[in-house]
Amino acid sequence: MDNPALLVIGSGLKLYREYLVRSASARARSLGLDLVLINNLHPTWQHDYFTEITVANIFDHDVLRAQARAAAKRWSVVGVLCWDEPLVMPSAELAAEFGVPGLSLAGVHGCRDKKRTRTRLTEAGLPQPGHAMAATPEEARAAAAAIGYPVVVKPRALGASMGVVLAADESGLDAAFRVAHEASLIGDAPYRGGAIVEGYADGPEISVDGAVHKGEYLPMFIARKQTGHAPYFEEVGHVVDGADPLLSDPVLLDTITRAHRELGVENGLTHTEVRLTARGPVIIEVNGRLGGDLIPYLGKLATGIDPGEVLVDVAAGNRPDVTPSRAGVAGIRFGYPDTDCVVHAVRVPESGPGLVTAAAMVDPGTTLRLPPGGYIARHSFVVCAAEDTATCAERLTAAAAAVEVDAEPIAPKPEGAALEMPAGLLDADA
Repeated sequence: MDNPALLVIGSGLKLYREYLVRSASARARSLGLDLVLINNLHPTWQHDYFTEITVANIFDHDVLRAQARAAAKRWSVVGVLCWDEPLVMPSAELAAEFGVPGLSLAGVHGCRDKKRTRTRLTEAGLPQPGHAMAATPEEARAAAAAIGYPVVVKPRALGASMGVVLAADESGLDAAFRVAHEASLIGDAPYRGGAIVEGYADGPEISVDGAVHKGEYLPMFIARKQTGHAPYFEEVGHVVDGADPLLSDPVLLDTITRAHRELGVENGLTHTEVRLTARGPVIIEVNGRLGGDLIPYLGKLATGIDPGEVLVDVAAGNRPDVTPSRAGVAGIRFGYPDTDCVVHAVRVPESGPGLVTAAAMVDPGTTLRLPPGGYIARHSFVVCAAEDTATCAERLTAAAAAVEVDAEPIAPKPEGAALEMPAGLLDADA
């Protein structure tokens, strides 16, 4: 085959995704493959890893298809890579068009559309909360009354827990619906408006990143999630333990494997969110891409499994090796302001016990707004490693406390005003 290449749809930002691109590039070269990138931003750091880079508005799916087809005339495309949530669906459609390994069209729709996910998994007999799609506050109130409080109200197709709200009783339902509905308006056109109302699955939340090769599900690592800013579900941290006993829990693994099969996922990497409830594991959602929030990086630190290498192997049609080579612990903690603010400066620690890396996530002058006026209002992160989870938590707390932020408080946004998202921060959770 002349000029065999993997087509990459969107590189992501350097802060969050260079570690992934670096590994993917090295793995591709070892297999005799080039990486060809179609990107929405003019390249800087990407030049070190890609043989060809085309700049286009990849969020216009007609433009993306045209550029991908043009690239396929110059290269023999053997696979398609994508790790950015808004681009997962068109990337899967391109994989199907080119006849290369991909999630499958049924799989990508099953993952992207949370209503479809709930419906398919319920029909398959997997434990699922009661749920209903509501187009109006009146429909939401009726759904919540039928399901029973507390309920979670959320957009049909967004990531990073944006617009997800817990309504403990009827008094909070209308406000929760409004928040979820308004957040949905920044998502993909087919899924804008209204909200899903579903029963609250009570229990610790985890995420599982895994690979799927020809329908075979291969778990890689598990992250224990920490959320805050109730009644919202802002993700403030994650910890990955390479020896997590859940990695060998037969009930959990069977539940996730069945979910992938029922949704029709054939090939790719997925990020599955699960609640560990009293009645067993409950799938919250299956995302057709790697986790965000640097979770794959934590997985690499804790287990030795390199997600960039796995990405390339699966996209090229090869069964990946997901055997761990170590059993350490790694975690991340995000810094949030106490109130809405304009950030003037962020200073992060350069060293400390177990500190792997730390970074400011915003430039001076950035406005950060907490839910419901905005989401992912993070000014910094710290990553630490340790031999056990308790020590890792202590190190994360100490490192986060060492972050210094100079910020000016501002008034909350008026009710109903458009959401404000710090530029680039959505990529933190893909």
